[in-house]
Amino acid sequence: MISVTELRYGSKVEMDGGLWECLEYQHQKIGRGGAKVVAKFRHLETGTIVERSFNATEKLHDIFIDYRKMQYLFNDGEHYTFMDLETYEQPTLSAAQIGSAAKFLKESMEVTVDYYQGRALKVTMPNVVELFITDTQPGVKGDTVSGGSKPATLETGAVVSVPLFIDLGEKVRVDTRTGEYLGRA
Repeated sequence: MISVTELRYGSKVEMDGGLWECLEYQHQKIGRGGAKVVAKFRHLETGTIVERSFNATEKLHDIFIDYRKMQYLFNDGEHYTFMDLETYEQPTLSAAQIGSAAKFLKESMEVTVDYYQGRALKVTMPNVVELFITDTQPGVKGDTVSGGSKPATLETGAVVSVPLFIDLGEKVRVDTRTGEYLGRA
């Protein structure tokens, strides 16, 4: 059990019959009243987000997550198959468990899969991936870094905005959390 005043970003708790991850928290002290904690949680299995308010004296059940390194193998349109690098098991996860970062998954990429009591909850991607550009408009002489941007399709099918001087076939670095272009690789 942990007190709600001990909640931090990334804390994982059990409440309302589900497993939740804390996204935001704020401790509020009101004039003559008692303190309260307002927190935003994401359900680890469905991805739904809720905001809850607690009295500062309330307690929540904390959970312990097992983090396993896995290698992405393939997807069949709806489910993604991974391989545990220690046991060679091949669990499949749904697109909801991977989230929006699924568009940056590339075969043989290593990711971290969060497990709770033997079942997979979610996939944590590397913060930065390096991918080749498979489709974009050609760069023109005179295009500069500060000029503007254009859409580019990556080898995984994701579309990101890149500077005008980036050409077809170049390898670029992309932030998987925001989908932003970071630079050439």
